[in-house]
Amino acid sequence: MNNQERSNSRKRLGELLREKSYLDEAGLRIALAEQQVQARPLGQILLDLGYITQGQLYEALALQVGIEKVDLAGVSLGTDMIGLVPAELVSKYNVLPLWREDGRLAVALTDPFQPQVIDDLRLVTGCPVKRYFADPVEMEDAILKFYGSNVARMMDDLVPAEQRTGSELENGDFSPAKLHELAREPSLVNLVNLIILEAIEARASDIHIEPFEHRVKIKYRIDGMLVEQTPSSKRLQAAIISRIKIMADMNIAERFVPQDGHIEFVGKNGRIDIRVSTIPTVFGEAIELRLLDRTASLMGLEELGMNPQSLEGFMKCLRKTHGIVLVTGPTGCGKTTTLYAALSEIYSPAVKMITIEDPVEYQLEGINQMPVNPKRGLTFATGLRHILRHDPDIVMVGEIRDRETANIAIRAALTGHLVFSTLHTNDAPGAVTRLIDMGVEPFLLASSLEAVLAERLVRKICPLCKESYHPDEVLLKNLNGSGEIQSGTKFYHGKGCHECGQTGMSGRTGIFELLRVTDKLRQLIASKPTTEQIIRGAPADHVSMVHDGIAKVLNGVTTPEEVFRVAKTITEEE
Repeated sequence: MNNQERSNSRKRLGELLREKSYLDEAGLRIALAEQQVQARPLGQILLDLGYITQGQLYEALALQVGIEKVDLAGVSLGTDMIGLVPAELVSKYNVLPLWREDGRLAVALTDPFQPQVIDDLRLVTGCPVKRYFADPVEMEDAILKFYGSNVARMMDDLVPAEQRTGSELENGDFSPAKLHELAREPSLVNLVNLIILEAIEARASDIHIEPFEHRVKIKYRIDGMLVEQTPSSKRLQAAIISRIKIMADMNIAERFVPQDGHIEFVGKNGRIDIRVSTIPTVFGEAIELRLLDRTASLMGLEELGMNPQSLEGFMKCLRKTHGIVLVTGPTGCGKTTTLYAALSEIYSPAVKMITIEDPVEYQLEGINQMPVNPKRGLTFATGLRHILRHDPDIVMVGEIRDRETANIAIRAALTGHLVFSTLHTNDAPGAVTRLIDMGVEPFLLASSLEAVLAERLVRKICPLCKESYHPDEVLLKNLNGSGEIQSGTKFYHGKGCHECGQTGMSGRTGIFELLRVTDKLRQLIASKPTTEQIIRGAPADHVSMVHDGIAKVLNGVTTPEEVFRVAKTITEEE
């Protein structure tokens, strides 16, 4: 032990934490006073009070007992060192082999105070162990760098790289019995479970498994963008797909017709519902899994990202006693989340509310929710007819897909019901022309429509690596074409950090366009207008989606590129 280590060993825990600037004097006094009452370890009290993190506590305790801290950013491991400690131990204990010194194996640990870890490492490697402390974030990066993700390691264990020859690349047809046998192998069961778990931990909304000629690609959709993961060996294709189909209660023998299924999966934080869809492709079945977290709390209207003007206008529509309110946008833009937030906002035990959805994504307390079932003849149109016989005050139709559903919804709105629904259109004015094209009578639509809310989701700038920057001239030109930008306006983007996966973006918010139907617009809608005529006839305070997005750019919430990615195409000529 050197002089510095002896000095640290004589220091109290609180003193070391203060020297590291992890704790201030006031926090230390509060914790010491708490210790007088509770007679518990000071470190545990500081953790419970939220004054320090677990990593900070371990670092201070390591200093106190003379365990050095190692900087993993500059560490380089050879294949001999990587092969010395199995990947399972590395992941289980958050440990990394470093080097050999004086006959001992140096290892980095985020928690260097677990005797069981040291014993297991000594047993596996046959070497006495010297401990070093490592920062948890650096450890995670280093394990990913030298050992890869858990899924990648498991796939490599199932089909080692040296066995991946040209012969495995052929699509082999297996009998249903053989597929069942492959899919029930414990290693395959664990691999598929791990793919789903890693997607959940990465905040993915979807998992895409896509077979190609020489490999099977696995992609997670995170914050609306596809992120490619380590591809699977072609040899595992039939087993992975068969395993997922068994979990989703699909026909494992049918490989040439699209199928839909459902999985109830228990993650670390609770139940996850997974919608599964398969389609046949040239190189086998492609599978899409939509992850719906039942434990996630529903968002309130104020949390969606609406500007105050749009929020106020939308709230007025929610207080109507009858009429139809539409939310429009492409698949995955947050339409259902917005409608759920709206229903939760106006829910009252004195009001009967019924929904018909495909599927029911979240269960709403006190609201009757009906899933469609086309196989049994329960479509949106037939379900809506029966709903109206139950004397509802408020009805939500998951989606208007055809003329029949549109007409029933419009007539329900005209006969004293408040109706909410969704439609797939690019903007709010487009919803009017779309419904007329479906066959809805313009004068009926004019009398019943109260508002159309169009929306998109944009990624937010990561708060941990946010920094100001100057966008290129083409972007500024496009911004000025959409709204006046003052000179000297600051723009922000994310530099990229560990927390956001080096993307500079973390989480999403909405950009919105609310078209309120005024008397002037009602007269216009009755005359079967074009989209351009509706835009010109919109109220003077109407805000387009692009302008709402630019307002969020100027407020430092998102980037110009992100707004134009979802709401407008940038070209050199604009």
